[in-house]
Amino acid sequence: MSGWLDAVRTFSANTSPLDFWLVLQNWGLFWTGLQNTLVLLVLSLIAGGVIAVPLAIVRATRAPVLNPLAYGFIYLIRGTPLLVQLYIIYYGLGQFDAVRHSPAWVLLQDPWWCALIAFSISTSAYTAEIFRAAIVDTPRGEVEAAIAAGMSPALAMRRIILPSAFRRALPAYGNEVIFDLQTTALASTVTVVDVLGAARLLNNKYYLASEGFLTAAVIYIAIVLIITRIFRFLERRPFRHLLQS
Repeated sequence: MSGWLDAVRTFSANTSPLDFWLVLQNWGLFWTGLQNTLVLLVLSLIAGGVIAVPLAIVRATRAPVLNPLAYGFIYLIRGTPLLVQLYIIYYGLGQFDAVRHSPAWVLLQDPWWCALIAFSISTSAYTAEIFRAAIVDTPRGEVEAAIAAGMSPALAMRRIILPSAFRRALPAYGNEVIFDLQTTALASTVTVVDVLGAARLLNNKYYLASEGFLTAAVIYIAIVLIITRIFRFLERRPFRHLLQS
């Protein structure tokens, strides 16, 4: 067994164009990066979704007063690069004494929490527009049927319009989730060890050119494949009775 391992190690170091054995030796670094990436992704999607749903309802119903505020927030977030938003939260807010002496400083002094806040705000704006479009595109017949059944506008929104809109929004939201996964790579710019951060640490430690980045690329591709399969299953599930007929 040891002879086989020595042969693999020798091939990796002397023959292979990439030192994959060195990557395997540092699997713990990439495991930490993968955990941080997935946790940031999942929590930002949850927080962003919680913010996005009321924003989407306000935008779709054109609620007085609230609609211009929601539109302004979405326009501001979608109109500025996420990296700029992350830098403002991580570097900019700490310049104010009021922030440093507030309870929020407990979170804002930690780069991980700054990244989570930035990612959550960003995805909330994009997700809100996806849900808004799906709500607006709800078939008029479904709305009229809910009204004819005696539902109030709020009840019809909760029981008929939103579930129908969420189903139609799944394909676009799946793309948003993949986009959010890729944007988590920006966390490494504020010292968070995500997948890309792990790749940079490996390359810098051993003066490598591409081993770390290629490993990160493989990890991202694997995650995207899983996300794609999940959403493909979710898209087919609500209409399974139609596919079988």
